[in-house]
Amino acid sequence: MPNDDNDGLPPRRMTSRYARGMTTQIAVKLSAELVDELDRLVEEGAFDSRSQAVRRGLEALVTAHRGGELDRRYREAFSRLPETDEEMAEATRLAVDAIQDEPWERWW
Repeated sequence: MPNDDNDGLPPRRMTSRYARGMTTQIAVKLSAELVDELDRLVEEGAFDSRSQAVRRGLEALVTAHRGGELDRRYREAFSRLPETDEEMAEATRLAVDAIQDEPWERWW
């Protein structure tokens, strides 16, 4: 049935929203033991589905890898340009001031 708003053309699709949320399905091979553990996690309610568990696991793996990469870059930068004694003294002073300014009695 033609759409009068589009001069007889098919209705326009909202592809921009679809593309942003689009996912790609991949196939992986897992050992029977790992699938059993995955199913156990889903049965216990840790995840809604196998897909969610795998997705969250991969997200955690990628996040950890990126964090390690960031740590490596910081180490390299500080080895090229280490802090001066004056910078370390100021950092220490600021840390001590922050600790002394903390209302510790509120926590005990």
